[in-house]
Amino acid sequence: MIKSFRAFVIEDNKKKGIRSINKDYLMEGNVLIKISYSSFNYKDGLAITGKIPIIKAFPMIPGVDFVGTVEESSHKKFKKGHKVILNGWGVGEKHFGGFSQYARVNGDWLIHLPKKINEKQSMIIGSAGYTAALCVLEITKKLKPNMGKIIVTGASGGVGSIATHLLAKLKYDVTALTGKKSKFLSKLGNINILDRKKFIFNKNPLGSQKWAGCIDTVGGDVLASIISEIKYDGIVASTGLAKSHILNTTVFPFILRNITLSGVDCVYASLNKRQKAWDFLEKYLDLRKLKLICSEKSLSDVKSLSNKILKGKVEGRTIINLSI
Repeated sequence: MIKSFRAFVIEDNKKKGIRSINKDYLMEGNVLIKISYSSFNYKDGLAITGKIPIIKAFPMIPGVDFVGTVEESSHKKFKKGHKVILNGWGVGEKHFGGFSQYARVNGDWLIHLPKKINEKQSMIIGSAGYTAALCVLEITKKLKPNMGKIIVTGASGGVGSIATHLLAKLKYDVTALTGKKSKFLSKLGNINILDRKKFIFNKNPLGSQKWAGCIDTVGGDVLASIISEIKYDGIVASTGLAKSHILNTTVFPFILRNITLSGVDCVYASLNKRQKAWDFLEKYLDLRKLKLICSEKSLSDVKSLSNKILKGKVEGRTIINLSI
């Protein structure tokens, strides 16, 4: 019998914190999950601080993903005891999310935890790693490892670090662009590290052709500069706006160099895409490397983490242990 449990609840833009709730407080859904871990993402920081109106209705429990065990289910694919993952689908924005010891959701949003990945590892990967996999899969559609250099921006962050590792594992010539002195990056594979202070911005419509491809997590003038330097037939997978959502560029690289700018969304990706991404992670991710990029926190830490992540002071992946 589930009595009360803890959750981080945002009542409105000013009132937010840990409170005790029961399962009647949860939103509608056909699967009830006991959550073991969630992960802390940039979007969670935006939601909790209110810097951008991520939350569509109050009250809200943030946390855009989680892993746990099914407690109750009327969904045909999931039974009591099944281990499941949820990434996206508007949880933490429109539907109560992962910063809670229990969640009730639509079973269509869930996938089974891959056999080779445990619960803790799945949230070190989390939405960031799943997004990284989607980005790398976009790169592999157009580029082979021998076709030139791939640059990953925001490489010290969650998406960037896992994307960098996956590309290196697949034998791509990968350059990690970062503004941090991240010692762990060099341990993720055969990687070239480029200090953001040494990154030369190109402000012309077309620059010299440097990069076969790019996975971009920051946007703004960094993305604009890289687009102008992508080689003929190259590709950019864009999935973030940590620096800016504004993109000042021209059509010249797209027309004269036949490049592709591919937007990558993880929130509402189809079940087929999600399964491919997690299968890809299960096959290629070196799970031993995850401990290099992980720190573990509790619900009591999420408010302070919100400010830190928006100031660029969080590296790698931070998981939230719901049992502490």
